[in-house]
Amino acid sequence: MGKRVHKVRYHLDAKNIKQLSQDELHKILRAADPLIMRGGRSMLAKILKGSKDKKLLEHNFNTNPAYGFFKDLSIVDITAKIDWVILEGFLTIEYDYRLPLLVYTPIGWDIEKDIYADELLAGFGDMIDSGRQIFDMTYLKDRNREMINLLLDKVQATQDRKYIPILEAWAQIDYKKIQKRIRAIVKRLNRT
Repeated sequence: MGKRVHKVRYHLDAKNIKQLSQDELHKILRAADPLIMRGGRSMLAKILKGSKDKKLLEHNFNTNPAYGFFKDLSIVDITAKIDWVILEGFLTIEYDYRLPLLVYTPIGWDIEKDIYADELLAGFGDMIDSGRQIFDMTYLKDRNREMINLLLDKVQATQDRKYIPILEAWAQIDYKKIQKRIRAIVKRLNRT
């Protein structure tokens, strides 16, 4: 007979928060990204607070774009906002053995992948504006396919030929399906 697993308990308390701004919701979801099935509410609150916690720094969570967004709030108040996001169905908690870990719900993931794709597209613009001629696109390989396809949709929607060098560099390192999609987008952009 196996040993009984004692799951770490948690209690959600949004402290009478009725609504978060869209920006607050987006920052919480963005800060949660590296913690999905790896961390919980406490670590998420520390990221949003801008904590110098050793574990947080070891995992480079301080490089998250939402790091320190709620720096002027207490951890208790930040946790209440996180709990609101969970209670409203944008994030959920699943257990991995005994620990409660954060997971996106389908609604939360739809918002996060859009935020992340916008971030990556802005990064493309920064690379182009820097005057670089060589682009290392390996950071995009093995990313979530839905998010990558959304990013490609966004590049295509710009109808801007300036993205062609980045797309061509990307096509050299990614899988055949993504290469095919990139080539089709480059062809369309060359026609504009």
